[in-house]
Amino acid sequence: MIKRTLYFGNPCYLKKKLDQLVVDFKDEEKDTKSVPVEDIGIVVLDNPQITISQGLLAALSENNAAIINCDNRHMPFSLMLPTSVHHAYTEKLRFQLNASIPLKKNLWQQTVISKIANQAALLEKLSFDSARLRYLTGIVKSDDSENCEGRASSYYWRMLFYDNVAFRRHRFGGPPNNLLNYGYAVLRAVVARSLVASGLLTAVGIHHKNKYNPYCLADDIMEPFRPYVDELVYTLAGEDEDLEELTPDLKRRLLEIPARDIIIAGQRSPLMVGVQRTTASLMQCFEGESRKLVYPDL
Repeated sequence: MIKRTLYFGNPCYLKKKLDQLVVDFKDEEKDTKSVPVEDIGIVVLDNPQITISQGLLAALSENNAAIINCDNRHMPFSLMLPTSVHHAYTEKLRFQLNASIPLKKNLWQQTVISKIANQAALLEKLSFDSARLRYLTGIVKSDDSENCEGRASSYYWRMLFYDNVAFRRHRFGGPPNNLLNYGYAVLRAVVARSLVASGLLTAVGIHHKNKYNPYCLADDIMEPFRPYVDELVYTLAGEDEDLEELTPDLKRRLLEIPARDIIIAGQRSPLMVGVQRTTASLMQCFEGESRKLVYPDL
């Protein structure tokens, strides 16, 4: 079942009542709203005057909802997840922590191949030349020891935004980097909550190892899903809007990412559901039941 993504950008009070998330607006002209907690997958809090009760926080965590907090620039800056929701969390965690180095290198190889293949598919969909990326998918080695991912990305971004000669993909770069950052933050939340549901620890990656990053594994597994965000941002950038500011409409469209249709293992599903299949396949690899990660085909 696809879970709902809720965005709050105005001052309000959020509380739990009868297993519902209840919204009381400080503006008395607005009616109180409610949503079943079990239907919620992601909550985005984007106003310093939002108050949320401990009871609601606990209920959201019990239902494996991800909570994203935004900073004073209205950009996501923190992610709150439950510590565990899987009934056999300790056993699953042991499998993850005991995974061999050769297995991790193989899983990263599969991840990079899938990411580059989806980047190539997006370029082809937009009538750009993808021959270089198709070539790179065939030469990715264990652990991507020759950095095919980086070589592919350099070409990919140059082609995707060829009409914006000043564009450089950078976290702190100019538009449309702000849209990409926002979209990736939403995607990261989707992947992280699914990893937790599969009994996995988000801090222990298969490739990413930054000691300051508690979401290394999410950053690994989200890689092949990034082109779905890129496609949406490419569309938004082509609509001749002023992208310097993330307007409510732009945020609304970026928050639809979890519901975007994808093809995974030959079946169409919402991205949020597809990610669950990917994280479940990762757990099977750690348990020794499989050697193949299930990733989407754009």
